[in-house]
Amino acid sequence: MTDIAWIDKALVSARPQAVAALLRYFRDLDAAEEAFQEACLRALKTWPANGPPRDPAAWLIFVGRNVALDALRRRAKQTELPDEDQLSDLGDAEADIAERLDQADYRDDILRLLFVCCHRDLPSTQQIALALRIVSGLTVKQIARAFLVSEAAMEQRITRAKARIGAGDAPFEAPGPVERAERLSTVVAMVYLVFNEGYSASGDDTAMRAPLCEEAIRLARLLITLFPAEPEVMGLAALMLLQHARAAARFDASGAIVLLEDQDRSLWSRPMIAEGLALIDKAMRHRRPGPYLVQAAIAAMHARAARFADTDWAEINALYGALERLAPSPVVTLNRAVALSKLHGPEAALALIDPLGERLSNYFYFHGARGALYLELGRTREAREAFDRAIGLATSPAEAAHIRAHLDRLAKDGADARPQPAS
Repeated sequence: MTDIAWIDKALVSARPQAVAALLRYFRDLDAAEEAFQEACLRALKTWPANGPPRDPAAWLIFVGRNVALDALRRRAKQTELPDEDQLSDLGDAEADIAERLDQADYRDDILRLLFVCCHRDLPSTQQIALALRIVSGLTVKQIARAFLVSEAAMEQRITRAKARIGAGDAPFEAPGPVERAERLSTVVAMVYLVFNEGYSASGDDTAMRAPLCEEAIRLARLLITLFPAEPEVMGLAALMLLQHARAAARFDASGAIVLLEDQDRSLWSRPMIAEGLALIDKAMRHRRPGPYLVQAAIAAMHARAARFADTDWAEINALYGALERLAPSPVVTLNRAVALSKLHGPEAALALIDPLGERLSNYFYFHGARGALYLELGRTREAREAFDRAIGLATSPAEAAHIRAHLDRLAKDGADARPQPAS
């Protein structure tokens, strides 16, 4: 009997390809989603008894298409036929549509779906949220976490986007070359959000979410074939490759977080690092650095260091300064503070991030970083307060366990420092 956990993983992994293919076939978002869901239900019924198909995505596309066609046929029986002269004048519209799509610049159904979701008539936040929901099948809660907004607010964004598409205001059509270029920045942002959803997984979720990282990297490589002279696309691909190269070293056998300074660098994927570095070198020749390319250059500084002690923090600090100018953000400043602490000590880093408290009050990493800096200074009370706030904002068991280890160590040190009763 087929393992249910494997079936769930197969359905999650196959979703982008299956939904994209069904949408290309039916050109209707709701029909594609309903067909995929029905195919999943049939998979849950038949795969445990019959075993998994050789190609789960192909099976889901085939079954989903047949289910939707059966539903269309049933509805067609209840619909009055048009006059004979109208029927005679109709060409093979379905074949014309299929040929037009198949001859388009998009050789990949998933990439086509990404560009379709990123329609200019939708606000950018709705474009990205809709693509994450439809293409990757992320839950509303997961998408809300990526956007740092409430689940209710994200539900409203997705509902509005789908309602507008359903009303015909934003038709699902493959854009031409000009529109492709206009939508590229949104597609790039969406691909990176998909990657981050997989990269932020930990513990038991790591294996389940790792395919998101791999899918995002595959899409970035495909984007490079469509935009071979765009340095930001190369920067995106390089950034994800360099980050994903460390996957095997980021958690220990029990699923606990391993900090960058403690990672076994022999576990880093050298082929991924080599590909990422080559893309950065190629992108830099265009002399048009953007936020993704600068972030990739920062990741490259870590990748090139044979040991943590060899890290060029001065260059990393300078790169974060450039990133602040290109894409100012409190999170970027927080990251620069880490480099600054390595150069000028924790007090300089705290002075940089203290003004960010109001904007990052609900951000786990802000309080975790403050706790670590206070701990380095020996200010245990402030460290404990920061860690207490961080643990309440942890988004995974591994994050919570990492902060809990700091708190336990502080509690033990405090107990050891208290006077012992006389024997």
